[in-house]
Amino acid sequence: MSATVELRGLSRRFGSFGLDRVHLRLAAGEYWVLLGPSGCGKSLLLQTITGLHAPDGGRVHLSGRDVTDLPPEARDVGLVFQQSALFPHYSVAGNIEYGLRARRVPQAERKRRVEEVVAALRLQPILSRPVATLSGGEAQRVAIARAVAIKPAVLLLDEPLSLLDHNARLELQSELKRIHAELGLTTLHVTHSRDEARAMGDHCAVMLAGAIVQKGRTADVFGQPRCPFVARFLGVEGAVAASAPPACQRACLDAGARCTSPAGEE
Repeated sequence: MSATVELRGLSRRFGSFGLDRVHLRLAAGEYWVLLGPSGCGKSLLLQTITGLHAPDGGRVHLSGRDVTDLPPEARDVGLVFQQSALFPHYSVAGNIEYGLRARRVPQAERKRRVEEVVAALRLQPILSRPVATLSGGEAQRVAIARAVAIKPAVLLLDEPLSLLDHNARLELQSELKRIHAELGLTTLHVTHSRDEARAMGDHCAVMLAGAIVQKGRTADVFGQPRCPFVARFLGVEGAVAASAPPACQRACLDAGARCTSPAGEE
């Protein structure tokens, strides 16, 4: 069953870099895209949600349950990295089954779940192949299948398309949207590509210097940027709010970015 995700003032610092009091709520079954420039903290936020990093402040709630102090394996979260991170000594089938074995799922149930995700992601033709023979797009589909096979309540995608060529990227975009429609998994998808954000997310959040500076329905965020930085980053032309919200002003100051319109610009 899909989970709600609620981040309450989440902070995590590594010297001058980190998360700055992040507040975000994903309703069950929603597909969110987290968008922002390189180094703004997008991947760190995903890793903190999944439990790979402990926050310095704030809480992580999944379906109303505080999981902040739980280890990753107790959070019911699936994570797909930028690189597929498949195990080279396993076949495609062995990689998909890995998480189920780690959770001591009975053999009959493992077989059924592997068959389900193989059918959903159309992996049957490559099921017995060594992972070293896979293309980038094929490897990412296997990584997604491995994450989905455990039936997570939340699926986290850390720039899963950024290393693929154009055609493979478009194909996997379609696959992800279809899988989301079929399974209804609550999904948070990190990218730095505004085109990808527009194509994938029903909702999006724009991040800068560890803070979320605007969030909402994707069409609204792109259609009504709240400050000049967001408008510039999204490539949106036209008028924006003359006075940026405090969160955007603070993040722009931290990042050394311009958050106000230059003279003569609306």
